[in-house]
Amino acid sequence: MERLIEAAKFHSDAFEIYELDESRNTIEFEDGKLKDIQSTIHAGVALRIIKDRRAGFAYTKNLSNHEALVLNAVDTLKGGVEAPYDFPPAKSVPTLNTYDVAIEQMTNSTIVDECRRINALMKSKVSGQINIDAGTSISGIKIRNSSGADLSTKTSYYAITISILYPESATGIERSLEFKKFEEVGDSFLNSLIDLYNRSEREITAGGRMKILFMPEAMYTLIWRLQSAVSGKSLYHGQSPLAGKLNTDIFSKQLSIIDNPLDDSHPGARAFDDEGVPCKELVIVDKGTLTNYYYDLFYAAKMKAKPNGRGFKTSRWNDDRISVRPMPTLTSLFIEPGTTGFEQLIGSMQRGIIVCGALGAHSGNIPNGDFSIGLSPGLYVEGGQIVGRIKDAMIAGNIYSIMNRVLDIEDCLHPAYTGYYPAVLFDDINVATKS
Repeated sequence: MERLIEAAKFHSDAFEIYELDESRNTIEFEDGKLKDIQSTIHAGVALRIIKDRRAGFAYTKNLSNHEALVLNAVDTLKGGVEAPYDFPPAKSVPTLNTYDVAIEQMTNSTIVDECRRINALMKSKVSGQINIDAGTSISGIKIRNSSGADLSTKTSYYAITISILYPESATGIERSLEFKKFEEVGDSFLNSLIDLYNRSEREITAGGRMKILFMPEAMYTLIWRLQSAVSGKSLYHGQSPLAGKLNTDIFSKQLSIIDNPLDDSHPGARAFDDEGVPCKELVIVDKGTLTNYYYDLFYAAKMKAKPNGRGFKTSRWNDDRISVRPMPTLTSLFIEPGTTGFEQLIGSMQRGIIVCGALGAHSGNIPNGDFSIGLSPGLYVEGGQIVGRIKDAMIAGNIYSIMNRVLDIEDCLHPAYTGYYPAVLFDDINVATKS
């Protein structure tokens, strides 16, 4: 690595070296049978350089020729990509509890046995097909740059997702759990999943304007639009309807939305981003009021703002982090929970739909806040009771309208795509059906 550093110094005005070493194990059970086991390794080195205020980038999965890596980065300078930023200097960051050594003792057999135990417990209680996905990952990251930063972190992760499909259907009830090490799924969690499924087996036709309860698993449909609007990238390119609206009320006063990578009670906490900028808690929406945008180094410089530790090498469509450049990213979002239990939320719905999953969450004008989703599934509530599920239904709208009609918020958080969310109850949303 020292030879790479020397070569980078020689060919550039400034440099950053990002090292990744990640191993993953994934296991799939389908209808009670082991379908697949995969073990993968993502490892490599990414190099960013700055020369005459232009940016160069290259990466390799095998650092056998450090000179070639540097020359590849130098060659990309010809693209003329602007580099209006400097790499951050060395700063102290908090020590977080991100790694549990117990995960090293885990084997695939442990996870397989757990999946079989869960299937055996559930199969006699539901008529639908039970599918289980589970897996672990261990990830190590090191960042060094020419400004003196020298940072490293190691994280451990275990997750399990359980779904029950309705007969002759590709949709069903699904929930997930996340830990830093292996933990058995509790009976109360499984029984709640079973109960939700059994109450929604009957197909019902219903539509019109009614209350809508977004489950945590579906909340990303709405949050995705907010993430886009408050990103420094969207602001710079003139794609955000929230430009110039800091300290403006945009949502219901019941909604507070926060990104906190420092919260190590959940797996994946980070003290610094993938550019070496220290992370901090960032309140995006405070009681309905927009309070912050988020930036990486590039877009902070372009918008004359301070970077706030949100430059991460992530992509919705690319799982190979070593090959992508940092972009503004919110990694640890949560909605501040309310004080109402889940069953109480359902009980308060005289007539409504519970959105358990979304088809086509990418549809609509995302930067503008528009969405149009199929309900996958949508559970029908009448008189405060789940009486079945509706088929071939969809809802559409705009988050700046819908998220101003919050009636109530669940009292606890659940792991879901893009963050940790409670169920959120909205008023007066139109449900369209094929009939």
